[in-house]
Amino acid sequence: MAVEVLMPKWGLTMKEGKVSKWLKAQGDTVSKGENLLEVETSKITNTVESPDDGILFQIVVPEGETVPVMTVLAVLAREGETPEPREAVVKEEKDGEPREESPAADEGKPKKSGFIPASPLARRQAKDWGIDLAEVPGSGPKGRVVEQDVKDFKEKLDAAPPAPEPASVYASESAVAAAKMAGIDIRLVPGTGAGGKITKADVLRAVKPSASQLKAAGPVPGTVIPMEGLRQVIADNMMASLHNAAQLSVFVDADVTPMVELKNKLRKKYENTDLPRVSFNDIVAYAVCRALKDHPIMNSCLTDQGIELGRNVNLGIAVALEEGLVVPNVKMADTLGLIEMAVRIRELAKKARNNELTMDEIQGGTFTITNVSMIGVDGFTPILNPPETGILGVGRAKETAAVYKGEICARTHMTLSLTFDHRVVDGVPAMTFLRTLANYLEDPLTLLG
Repeated sequence: MAVEVLMPKWGLTMKEGKVSKWLKAQGDTVSKGENLLEVETSKITNTVESPDDGILFQIVVPEGETVPVMTVLAVLAREGETPEPREAVVKEEKDGEPREESPAADEGKPKKSGFIPASPLARRQAKDWGIDLAEVPGSGPKGRVVEQDVKDFKEKLDAAPPAPEPASVYASESAVAAAKMAGIDIRLVPGTGAGGKITKADVLRAVKPSASQLKAAGPVPGTVIPMEGLRQVIADNMMASLHNAAQLSVFVDADVTPMVELKNKLRKKYENTDLPRVSFNDIVAYAVCRALKDHPIMNSCLTDQGIELGRNVNLGIAVALEEGLVVPNVKMADTLGLIEMAVRIRELAKKARNNELTMDEIQGGTFTITNVSMIGVDGFTPILNPPETGILGVGRAKETAAVYKGEICARTHMTLSLTFDHRVVDGVPAMTFLRTLANYLEDPLTLLG
């Protein structure tokens, strides 16, 4: 019996994935558990294993195509078996098993303005010709648009005389809006759409340089940078976080002079070893784990069943990349010593920069730290990383004149900011956690108690 390979759903926020590379060719024999293809999500690239033994009978979605989760990517068949060719339909899960929606369920329903069901070839052809898939009648199952539908639609457009837009401009509404935003004369933009229609893509090509030029020279004033990939995911997640949680931020100014002394002593102690140079962030991470053990409600996640207290601390460490921000987490961080913590943080940061993180390393966090001290920022209000209850913002360690034991002297101060979900925890317990953390950093010897 033929087996379908589906686009996996890795995590609650994953909506689509890109087939970046097929590791097997059509007709190859594969074994269950063998790596079959690589899928790129908004944050990482991961491999998909073969769900069964057999022959890779059909590759449905080619390399480079982005499709929704639960889309049929390929078909496996037994020796001598010749299954019916599949299309890249989206399945849905019911009782733990994927299934295809019944065509009758959509009869009589108007076509949605969001995602348009279409085959990868139809999508590619429509994009090349500047055709809006929402305008193309679909002849496939459930009104799905196939390649021939796009070709028929283009033939009709080419056969009919262009219907000029106002001011004798044959352009889509989105193209007109994009040209207006960019401040250019749309009449000067060459149209590559059906019948010579000017598309939004034509306008964007006219007003922005190529991706390689942008990367080499940096963003050019006046250009339009598309909201896509990791940037779009970050935007969606941040807006969802603000809309779906009762977020409150509190601050504390900590005298971390003893923490500076501890860092300097540890660096001197391990300077002739291969161990990493201990940083403020390492010490803060270690102290956060201790403070979370003292205040377990801050090491929790809000689920449909209620508030779930973490058995251990899976500590998220925000890592800034060129494309955006990722948050891998140190599993069972509360069981690690300070040096072990420093080693593990370096390993995750390196994997993040090399795009080598696994799904397990970016999921399951219980608390997050985001540190901006290296760019000279004193304090800020971080946004929660759902479904976590708290996130700590770490500002720079700044030497300043302060009153200490009745005298004015130089001391090092650091601003710590805590954003928490007020649905899960009230202000006083959250503030008490932050004060406990500050106490540990102001007197690191108490961490040994």
